[in-house]
Amino acid sequence: MPTEDTQELLLPRSRMANERLHAMIPGGAHTYAKGDDQYPENLAPVISHGRGAHVWDVDGNRYIEYGSGLRSVSLGHAHPRVIEAVRRELDRGSNFVRPSIVEVDAAERFLATVPTAEMVKFAKNGSDATTAAVRLARAATGRPRVAICADHPFFSTDDWFIGTTPMSAGIPAATNELTVTFPYGDLAATEELLTRYQDEVACLILEPATQSEPPPGYLAGLRELADRHGCVLIFDEMITGFRWSEAGAQGLFGVVPDLSTFGKALGNGFAVSALAGRRELMELGGLRHSGERVFLLSTTHGAETHSLAAAMAVQTTYVEEGITARLHALGERLAAGVRDAAAGMGVGDHIVVRGRASNLVFATLDENRQPSQEYRTLFLRRLLAGGVLAPSFVVSSALSDADIDRTVDVVAQACAVYRKALDAADPTPWLAGRPVKPVFRRLV
Repeated sequence: MPTEDTQELLLPRSRMANERLHAMIPGGAHTYAKGDDQYPENLAPVISHGRGAHVWDVDGNRYIEYGSGLRSVSLGHAHPRVIEAVRRELDRGSNFVRPSIVEVDAAERFLATVPTAEMVKFAKNGSDATTAAVRLARAATGRPRVAICADHPFFSTDDWFIGTTPMSAGIPAATNELTVTFPYGDLAATEELLTRYQDEVACLILEPATQSEPPPGYLAGLRELADRHGCVLIFDEMITGFRWSEAGAQGLFGVVPDLSTFGKALGNGFAVSALAGRRELMELGGLRHSGERVFLLSTTHGAETHSLAAAMAVQTTYVEEGITARLHALGERLAAGVRDAAAGMGVGDHIVVRGRASNLVFATLDENRQPSQEYRTLFLRRLLAGGVLAPSFVVSSALSDADIDRTVDVVAQACAVYRKALDAADPTPWLAGRPVKPVFRRLV
């Protein structure tokens, strides 16, 4: 490796901790996106603790952190208002044989925040909620097929989705055949799919917005298609919830789905998710109807009092402190700085920032402007060496202007190395090990 670029981050305790993790936990992490294969070799920090927008690893290094908790910690770690609400409940008990009054308060608070929904049920993670939505749609329509948006990366850990990924081992082909796909932004293709599987598609499920805004009229067009073909429209608002608006993308764009799912930012790191939607659908999983019962969501820990208290505190904080606007302002500052730094080093066409300001990601492109895991590895190495932990550029409201400025300085240094690798048409000398790997792949 060229000597001028040998600034190294040494993580002996993290390396030992990673070995211990792999010895006991398949994959070395409880979420594949947190695996050490997602980071340069021997540079996967194991976290000791976090506060605000910063985290410390077990080796004592401090980082400015982006994408905290896979986008869930949008207020920053150990947010005082959230922690105070959680502590109030901890001394009162967390789980009972009957519903807690906190469940009433949390449901009322959620439905006031997301007024397009009429009923809500809480769970612990997003997959619980999306799978429950799919089950409701199948029960309501009597149809077997699920239509998912092919351009969106993740919907659930359950078979109906994972069977469509390269990691489909263990899932019967008969299950996979019941999931079909449609492209984002293309109403004609979606209508063709619904016509081809006439009266077979139970639901359309998609993220209402991701790296690009929905084309004009697109979401309203999906609403019309779903109505005309008699299927259920489901918005996966795990990411768009709160980051786009307090009421999610449906609140911002004014299109009401039949069902929607929320999580991530809802608990600021505490385990809580929500399935919400029209009463006539949701009540199929309840007791006040005369039809066949649907096993909707019945989870032992779905209504832990402290997690629901966290969710209520998050919603109050967003509304009273204008968090969504702050996330956008911070993201715009960061995106502008990164783009300027990349352009200044002559790599503006190779390090590309994309997405809504509150939910920024970056692409690393090679000399042919093609996505490259090798160049991503180089870029991540330089960020880590500068004290920036950034699998994405997704901001939290705890970031300061100084944090953003420091990040841009580190990006500029990384871009200088990136330029050298491009000039050599070979990033290998700067990798110091294997490249990072995509999460969804068939082989280890």
